[in-house]
Amino acid sequence: MEQFVTGLALIGIVIIVASLLSGVLERSGVPLVAVFLTLGAALGPWGLNVTDVTLASPALRILATLALTLVLFSDAVTIDTKQVRARWRLAWRLLGPGTLAPAIIIAVAAHYLLDLSLPASAILGAALASTDPVLLRSVLRSRALPSPVRLALRMETGMNDVVLLPIVVIAMLLLRPGGAPTATEITRHAFGLFLLGPALGALVGWIGISVLSYVRDRKGVRRDYESLYALGLAFTGYAAAEAVGGSGFLAAFAAGFVVAAQDVELCDCFLEYGEATAEMMLLLTFVAFGTSLIWNGLTVIDGRTLAFAGVALLARTILLLPILAGKWVGLEKRDRRLIAMFGPRGLSSLLFTLLPVFAGVAGAERMFTVACLVVLLSVVIHGGGVALFLRMTSNQRIETGESPAVLRPALPLAPLDASPAPAVAATEVPERIELAEYQQLVARGESVVVVDSRADRSFRADDIQAKGAVRVLPDDPVRSATEQRLSQRATLVVYCA
Repeated sequence: MEQFVTGLALIGIVIIVASLLSGVLERSGVPLVAVFLTLGAALGPWGLNVTDVTLASPALRILATLALTLVLFSDAVTIDTKQVRARWRLAWRLLGPGTLAPAIIIAVAAHYLLDLSLPASAILGAALASTDPVLLRSVLRSRALPSPVRLALRMETGMNDVVLLPIVVIAMLLLRPGGAPTATEITRHAFGLFLLGPALGALVGWIGISVLSYVRDRKGVRRDYESLYALGLAFTGYAAAEAVGGSGFLAAFAAGFVVAAQDVELCDCFLEYGEATAEMMLLLTFVAFGTSLIWNGLTVIDGRTLAFAGVALLARTILLLPILAGKWVGLEKRDRRLIAMFGPRGLSSLLFTLLPVFAGVAGAERMFTVACLVVLLSVVIHGGGVALFLRMTSNQRIETGESPAVLRPALPLAPLDASPAPAVAATEVPERIELAEYQQLVARGESVVVVDSRADRSFRADDIQAKGAVRVLPDDPVRSATEQRLSQRATLVVYCA
């Protein structure tokens, strides 16, 4: 009972702290991950000793499984399949050589510097080639980040885990207690990993979103329950695959990808609630790691592990610069440098190295501890780089007076209807305004500003914007409007659909 109360208190603290600090941290650029690792240390045995999560803690397996399932599902469901198809050359470079080449280099370094076996080296290489979306959250939301760079990083963080996870699972088979598996066992596991699991996940996603669309169009679905629906699909896909021997993690990704590919008009709450819930689960997991587990990485520091960590953190940056070169990829030199620079290692790396720990693989604890050291260094180096980038771009906008709004090709307002609209008094503007009424205000010389406040996903997916519209971010409209110096005396005409 005491552990249950402690767990609830921990969840409550994470939600409260994340909510209160979200705005301050996003503006400052300080990564949430660093804050929650520090919070974990404060609650752990080196601080208040409220709780401690070890590799033997039963809650760790549940927390890690839920976190990896949600991160894979939310990564997939937020993929813009139209953009992926349009930039398939870029996607191929990032998810093919851009993901596998760093994994191979890191695995080679692990084999020779850490004296690990080839399968264990492959696990560590794949785990540390995963790019963390949580550390990149702030920079991906920054309008200072060029659009091609944002697209590339979203594709990489959203899909490279699904490329790397099979490497981890297959290598675990080769390291399992009791000797190497037979050809029949490898075939059976490969069938469950690459076919059965993803197929069941895709089926769950297709049925789930089809049923939601059917019921919503005919009977209606409450917005709050539609947002919960995303979590139901993620967990159902995972459970369906695991029940028949498939990979639940790949099933969760497949379910999310099919939802995204069906191109059904979803309520923003479906995506935003699922993404927010996944992020909260990830932050809770970082608190759990921060109590004591991740700090164990500091105990293995020596010349060899530091050299390995250097390879793990630099391999992606060095390799991506030539991999993304070429006119047919469509990236400028500046964009390639930015993409190569932002490659943090985070939760996925830790979760991937936990899988062999849970499976009882010999030497798995050492792999996890080394991954902890690399992630800690990445939080400092990459997290500091993200904060510096946001600071520099923010100062640059203030000095130049440049608006952070990004305006795409404008859609001119339609002409007036033939039928006259009722006159609008200069001092009386209704909450809802018709096009004719808007044009009457403009004709009288009133100060009117058209504001585009669509949800970020809808804004990114649409290349058309009303002529002269100013982009105001719906997550923080006051700050966004203040940064763009919108007149306090103007009439704001806001559209969000």
